[in-house]
Amino acid sequence: MTGRRGPEEFHARVAGVLAGLAPGEVSTYGEVAEQAGFPGAARAVGALLAASDGGFPWWRVVTTAGRLAPGHEAEQARLLHDEGVELRAGRVVLRRLRR
Repeated sequence: MTGRRGPEEFHARVAGVLAGLAPGEVSTYGEVAEQAGFPGAARAVGALLAASDGGFPWWRVVTTAGRLAPGHEAEQARLLHDEGVELRAGRVVLRRLRR
């Protein structure tokens, strides 16, 4: 393996981090990127989740401010609520949920 990391490795590492999120646990795009070994790749995590076929627990990932995924707010809010995650004014209350 070379020193260069490709999209397959990024995908696999992000998938591993997401698989480790338990029901009711929430992380940010930036935290997922950092834990996957790609600090600063928050937007790439978002793009990967947006392009995925739903195989990831995408609803457990929010912005640093706790905002939900644009265009999927109602579905994400419902899924998070079903897992016992507290939301206020359409945002996840992150201070208690961070990993």
